Amino acid sequence: MRIGVNWGSLDQELLTRLMDENKAAGFPLTAAQVMREAIVQSAIFSATRAEEIGLPREKIILSAKVSQVQDLIAVYGELARRSDHALHLGLTEAGMGTKGIVSSSAAMGILLQQGIGDTIRVSLTPEPGGDRTREVQVAQELLQVMGFRAFVPVVAACPGCGRTTSTVFQELASRIQDQIREEMPAWRSRYPGVEALKVAVMGCIVNGPGESKHADIGISLPGTGETPAAPVYIDGEKAMTLRGPAIAEEFRELVLGYIEKRWGPGGSSRDAAE
Repeated sequence: MRIGVNWGSLDQELLTRLMDENKAAGFPLTAAQVMREAIVQSAIFSATRAEEIGLPREKIILSAKVSQVQDLIAVYGELARRSDHALHLGLTEAGMGTKGIVSSSAAMGILLQQGIGDTIRVSLTPEPGGDRTREVQVAQELLQVMGFRAFVPVVAACPGCGRTTSTVFQELASRIQDQIREEMPAWRSRYPGVEALKVAVMGCIVNGPGESKHADIGISLPGTGETPAAPVYIDGEKAMTLRGPAIAEEFRELVLGYIEKRWGPGGSSRDAAE
């Protein structure tokens, strides 16, 4: 059972009492600090009452709903210090688009790195006509980039610079990323463990080979003024060089072939797991 405390609907009697006590103190806290303390006390009190009427402690998850990054970090830090209940992280009313994504990731990333939090929720205001699937995707990506869980293969791609005037690497990275998301429901059953795959799509010779070697399979596309050739690296070793107008499609086929060889029936990763 999740017990939630929302900063917008706090127990006014508790908040008033804490405000009065704070006013009488020799070194009073700020209003924000008092509000945080009220949230922490309310959550712990509610959990205690729930246990008193028979709810097992292991069935309780505490959730503090605030909408500011620093408030979330401070409140959950105190809850973790003063309680051993499971904690549900989520920045409520985080907002739309990149603002909501950055705010949620900044706050929860800090807490998760400290070992605080048992479940998470990314709360985004959807675009007009949009749906809620973006929230799930962002939550999964947050856990994956921090190394806690793996949900889908990772596609690393360079940001582009003066050496990468061609859009081929951007288009290829986008096509592979889209294909991964489209295919993952089927891949999960067909290729157990494929979510650990790392693909690199780089746009020039400067960092391309090195980044590609660190991936399971990677390609370094030619940048401005470079020879129109694209070396492909598989498991850290240069495997071949692609040339011509069909580089993108050929590399996509290589990625699919790598997945089949490694995670398909009789693949090396599946054999090791079994």
